[in-house]
Amino acid sequence: MPNPIIDVVIPVFNGAETVESAVASIQAQTVRDIRIIVVNDGSTDGTRAIVERLAAADGRIVLINRSNGGIVDALNAGLAACTADLVARHDADDLAVPDRFEKQLAWLQGHPECSAVSGSVIHIDEAGRELGPLTGPDSPDRADPWAYPQQEPYLIHPFLMMRRAAAEAVGGYRHVFHAEDTDLYWRLQEAGQLANMPDLLGRYRIHGQSVTSISTLNGRIAAMSSQLAGISAMRRRAGRPDLAFPKSVLAEYKQARSLKGIVRLGSRGLDPEEATRLTAATSAKLLELSGYRPYELDAEDCSFVRASIMRALPSMTPENRTLCVRMLSGTAARLAAHGHVSAALRMSPVRFYPLIAVRLVLRTLLPNSFRDAMRRAAGRPALVK
Repeated sequence: MPNPIIDVVIPVFNGAETVESAVASIQAQTVRDIRIIVVNDGSTDGTRAIVERLAAADGRIVLINRSNGGIVDALNAGLAACTADLVARHDADDLAVPDRFEKQLAWLQGHPECSAVSGSVIHIDEAGRELGPLTGPDSPDRADPWAYPQQEPYLIHPFLMMRRAAAEAVGGYRHVFHAEDTDLYWRLQEAGQLANMPDLLGRYRIHGQSVTSISTLNGRIAAMSSQLAGISAMRRRAGRPDLAFPKSVLAEYKQARSLKGIVRLGSRGLDPEEATRLTAATSAKLLELSGYRPYELDAEDCSFVRASIMRALPSMTPENRTLCVRMLSGTAARLAAHGHVSAALRMSPVRFYPLIAVRLVLRTLLPNSFRDAMRRAAGRPALVK
């Protein structure tokens, strides 16, 4: 087909249950001049047959079959196949509203300084039930790589639209494991402005089998990688040599397993100040992730996180200190409430015990739905357990 206005990249691995509905939501877009590039990353279920059937009926669909290489390689394969000036991302289990592309196209046409835009979503569960009201990330302009954890220039990745020239100029996706989107955003921010529209762009599926949610190990890797991406950005912006992210290091992370071991590996090549910052920022990020992901910190994690954050507290801003104390005490209260008393005791200094007791009482008195509402009001994800 002639060059479309928008190329849509949909990576998929074993997505037979949802890929057809996800693609259908893209086929139904009010902007019709699009190409839908589905990258089948070595699926072993019926994904390939489903997409082949869809492609036979709609010439806008292009299927790329490749051996399983992971999300980063799949995304870069899709990006390499794009020829349109604009590239949209979509996931094989999410649903776009019909005017998603119309809204994003109008935004980018009206904001030539903007290199990428996403927007707001409604979260749904595995069965498609809505989990709450419209939600969206903070403005990317508030990004702060100096915070603990870093305030990322975040855009909801499956609903991203970006200028292809900008994505290619910054080198596409890198092997920043389970945080490849965050790393891309730091780099895209150096090529132009980023924006989050208030408009509803689609329904974003939350489930326990997502890569970041599936295990504590993946959570540890995601926490460290996301903070390493910010340190990488700090280096570039200071005119220093950038960090390298070889694909081979994932096997080392998995072998190390513990948060302490993973952070030690991530610190290779960093100067002492960067390594200290990575340790504390990763610890704070894992506290944040464990607050809404379906896994919990073990006792060894708790000891490492507590020591790392307590060492960094004096160097934090007052607001950041308050946040970290709240996350430490809240995590300890959650662990105690779930019967992980030993881990809870390792998580928090004795002087925080009164605060933990208050948090335990609140957990007892307030239902999950109310606590979820408070989290959403604060711009934080809802609880998933």
